[in-house]
Amino acid sequence: MRSFDGDFSFFDNKSVLVTGGTGSFGNAFIRAVLDQAKPRRLIVYSRDELKQYEMQQKFADHPQVGVLRLFIGDVRDPQRLRMSFRDVDYVVHAAALKQVPAAEYNPTECIHTNITGAENVVRAAIECGVKGVVALSTDKAANPINLYGATKLASDKIFVAANNLSGENGTRFSIVRYGNVVGSRGSVVPFFQKLIEEGKTELPITDKNMTRFWITLSQGVDFVVRAFNVMAGGETFVPKIPSMRITDLAKALLPEGTFKEIGIRPGEKLHEMMISADYARSTIEYDNYYVIQPEFAFWTRRDASFKAHGQPVENAFQYSSDENSEWLDRDGLMEMIEMSRKD
Repeated sequence: MRSFDGDFSFFDNKSVLVTGGTGSFGNAFIRAVLDQAKPRRLIVYSRDELKQYEMQQKFADHPQVGVLRLFIGDVRDPQRLRMSFRDVDYVVHAAALKQVPAAEYNPTECIHTNITGAENVVRAAIECGVKGVVALSTDKAANPINLYGATKLASDKIFVAANNLSGENGTRFSIVRYGNVVGSRGSVVPFFQKLIEEGKTELPITDKNMTRFWITLSQGVDFVVRAFNVMAGGETFVPKIPSMRITDLAKALLPEGTFKEIGIRPGEKLHEMMISADYARSTIEYDNYYVIQPEFAFWTRRDASFKAHGQPVENAFQYSSDENSEWLDRDGLMEMIEMSRKD
């Protein structure tokens, strides 16, 4: 299973904050940092007091539980963000409304959290002197057709452009964009597993031609840490991860079963894309990931190392789940599922 070689010692003696820290990513990130680094403070910022209580119980016996701080707050609240960001070195922005159908039905709520919330994080980080922010994006932000993807595209643009506001020696902002997370809340994998446990022999498939990118939580955490290790500010980091057809996934989980096509949900794509051909001219390739470089003047002062160690992609290049060069088979899926159980 691919590793992205994130160096967690980067956070030693640092104060680190995670917005949306009680979500699937936040739990995995907090666990990994507690296990592999020695932070001065590790702050969970989220609005759900029950999930914070459950997290507190989960890590109660960890040797480093003393560095954990739990802040109740919403990214929609700029005043609370500024208070929470005081004396913070690094921020992972993971807070978002992510369910595609819910966003289609409740567009203004998604906009308030994903777009206004991003702007609030940027302002608070600059005002409080945070050194670096990595914001989590999604494959749905590339050529978006649903509101969730559109809000995350807007969020990505806000974080990249924030490097213009922070000045030469101010806060650095970068993006990490990846695909579906095996085992996370809302993923089709635990949904299918639940149906199988209930004795179902037929699984619902939205479209038999659908493909998706797949990554584990631990890989996602590792990749975010890698981004902190190498970021100059303004980049969008995209990992090289495998694709899988939804029909192959269903057959892997229920080999003797059947599936029923039920149609694509509102705002859902047939295939996902992480880098469109329009960004090929700005994309640099590395062994395990791509970097989309910003098209602002500030980047010309920072891009020398990226060009020196990476290779530009071809002009017509695009990175989509149906044209991927790496495909997941049943054994690979089962390995990812087993890894997700440990996250």
